[in-house]
Amino acid sequence: MLSRSILRKSARTFTPHVQKRNLALHEYLSHDILRKFNVDVPRGGVAKSGEEAEKVAQKLGVSDLVVKAQVLAGGRGKGQFESGLRGGVRSVYDPTEAKMFSEQMIGHKLITKQTGPAGKPCNSVYVCERKYVRREYYFAILMNRDEQCPMIVASDQGGVDIEGVAAENPSAIIKRSLPNTPTLDRSIAEEVVTKLGFTPACKEQAIDSISKLYKVFNDCDATQVEINPLAETTDQKVLCMDAKLSFDDNAEFRHPDIFAERDITQEDPDEAQAGKVGLNFIKLDGSIGCLVNGAGLAMATMDIIKLHGGEPANFLDVGGNANAEAIRKAFSLITKDNKTTAIFVNIFGGIVRCDVIAQGLISVVSSLDLNIPIICRLQGTNQHAAKDVINNSGLRIFSFDDLDEAAQKACRYSRVVEMAREANVNVSFELPL
Repeated sequence: MLSRSILRKSARTFTPHVQKRNLALHEYLSHDILRKFNVDVPRGGVAKSGEEAEKVAQKLGVSDLVVKAQVLAGGRGKGQFESGLRGGVRSVYDPTEAKMFSEQMIGHKLITKQTGPAGKPCNSVYVCERKYVRREYYFAILMNRDEQCPMIVASDQGGVDIEGVAAENPSAIIKRSLPNTPTLDRSIAEEVVTKLGFTPACKEQAIDSISKLYKVFNDCDATQVEINPLAETTDQKVLCMDAKLSFDDNAEFRHPDIFAERDITQEDPDEAQAGKVGLNFIKLDGSIGCLVNGAGLAMATMDIIKLHGGEPANFLDVGGNANAEAIRKAFSLITKDNKTTAIFVNIFGGIVRCDVIAQGLISVVSSLDLNIPIICRLQGTNQHAAKDVINNSGLRIFSFDDLDEAAQKACRYSRVVEMAREANVNVSFELPL
C-alpha cells in the first residue's frame, strides 16, 4: 500500500498519488460511528483530562464504570504505563476513581505486546458504563483480497486474543464470504448468528446488529469492522463492547469527516513526517537503506537484498514524480538510523530521465555529510548518461547496471562498514570490492 516521486520541472505539474496504510480510529470514535448507524454500544464519553473524566462519569450517573486508555494497540488491558500504572482498562466505581486513573493514563505512554518497548502515548480516555456479560463472541467483517469480496470472521470465543483462538482451535473460527451488495441478506446474518449460538432471547437483536455492522462496513468504505466482544448482557441485550474500525484511504475524499479524526501521535513520527513530503516510508530492522521508486520495485529490492544475505533497513518508495527536497528527506530518514551501513538507490527512469535523477541525487548527497557508501542502479531513459554523471561526481556513489550485482555490492559494502565500526576504524571504498 504505497507510492511517491523524483525530480524534473515538468514533473511538478503532476499531482503525486500518495497511498497510505488504512486509517484506524480510536475506540470512542468507532463507537460514535456505530451509534450513527443505530448499533447498540455502551454509553460513554471521551475525556482528555482527569477533570473531564470525572464530569463524564458524573453525567453517566452509574456506579459501575470502565476507564479505557485510547491507544491504537491491542492488549491494552494487560499493558503498563511508563507512570507505573498497570492495565490500560480499569474498572471504577465512582467519578473520583475515574479521575484518579485517568490522570495516571493521560499524558503517559502505554506499553503493550503490540506497541513494543517504546509504547504509544495516551492522550485521552474513554469513560463508559460497565455492562455485565453472560456470553462473549468475536465478530468481524473484512476484505477478502483473494476473492475480492467482504468476509465475515466470527467465533463463539470472544473477549480474548482471536489469533490465539485461531492457532489453538481453528474449528472455533467461522468464515463466510459475502456478496458485494449494499446490504447484507438476512439469511446470511441468521446463518452466522445460529452458528455462533446466540440464545433465543437475543437472536433477533444479533441478526439486526450484524446487518447494521455490514452497513457500516459498506457505507463507510471500511476495510475492517471488528467487534471483540460482541456480547449478550445479563439483561438480554446485544452490545458491541469494543470496536476497531479501519478505512480505505483511497476513499478519503468520500469521508472527510472520518479521516479528519486521524491521530498521527499514534503513528511512527518518521513515517508521519515522510508522508507530509509525499514519501512512503516504513522502518525495518536491517542495515541497508533502500530508496526506490514504485512499490513493486521496492519489494523486489528488499527481496534481493535478503537473497544475498543482507537486511533492508526500510521500505521507502519515492514514486515517479518526487522533487529534490523529497529525496533529501528520504536520505535524512534513512541515515537517521545509526544501524544503516549502506544505501541502495534503485530507480527506474520512466516519466523522468535517469540523468536528471542522477543530477538531483548528486546535489542532495553533496550537501549531506554522509559517511556510508551509496550503491546506485538507474535504469531507463538516458541511463548511460546518468552513469557518467555519477562516476564523474567524485562522491562515494557506486553505479551498477545489473540488479543482482548491485544488490551483492550493497550487501558486501554493508558488511565492510559493520566490521569497520566494530573495529572502530575508518574505511575507504574502491572498486572492485
